[in-house]
Formats: sequence, C-alpha cells, structure tokens
Amino acid sequence: MMSIKVGKYEILTDRYYTETDEWVKISGDEAIIGITDYAQKKLRDIVGVDLPELGKEVKLGDSVAVIESVKAAADIYAPLSGKIIEINEDLTEHPELINKDPYGKGWIFKLKITTDEGKEKLLTSEKYSEKIRGE
Repeated sequence: MMSIKVGKYEILTDRYYTETDEWVKISGDEAIIGITDYAQKKLRDIVGVDLPELGKEVKLGDSVAVIESVKAAADIYAPLSGKIIEINEDLTEHPELINKDPYGKGWIFKLKITTDEGKEKLLTSEKYSEKIRGE
C-alpha cells in the first residue's frame, strides 16, 4: 500500500480525504469511512465511539458519529450522501483500534452511496498532505 509521509503522519494514496480529516475508500457504490492518522494523533487516546445507526440515511456534511478521547470529543461527518450499511461494532469494546490502525481495523462505518454529489469536494492524498503541511 502506497503512502505519503508528512512529518509523523501517514496518508494512504488509495483513498480520498475530507477537510474535516475523514478518509473515504470508494469501491463502486460503497464507501468505507474512518478518520485519518493525523486526526487520531491530534485526539490522542480514544476512549469511546458513538457509532451511527445502521440503515440511517445521511446527507453530505451530516454529523454521523462522535469519537471521544481523553482530550476532546470530535464529530465525524458524512463525506457523501447515502445509507449506513455497516458499522464497526468492534469499536464499542475497543475504541483504541482507531489509534492503533486508523486506516484498517479502526474504520468507523460503511455507506451505500446514493448520489455523486460531494465526490468532487473530496481531496486526493496529495491535496490532503498539502492541507496538513499548512496546519
């Protein structure tokens, strides 16, 4: 798997990113969503995740989940519109998976994409690495 390093942060090149630090891996009309390495390192020790409701219809930009860390609570936003078709139940018992493996076992939810609206706003790994460099 190819990645870009920005300081201590890793950005995988096989997915898209949002301005609010979610990653999106699109396959056909489905997308897997999680938070970036950058976001999990900013939050530090993650102690809880309020997962979205299975089957819920979400619109681009909706707050769909909340990650709680010892430092703060952070909203996770829908990067695209669609229906939540799967949630990562493992995070209920093991929220630290987001810290350990943000791009793998720490995924948060899967979405059945209902419209292409918003796809053009997603950042490539290159654009996202520029965003982090600027912060």
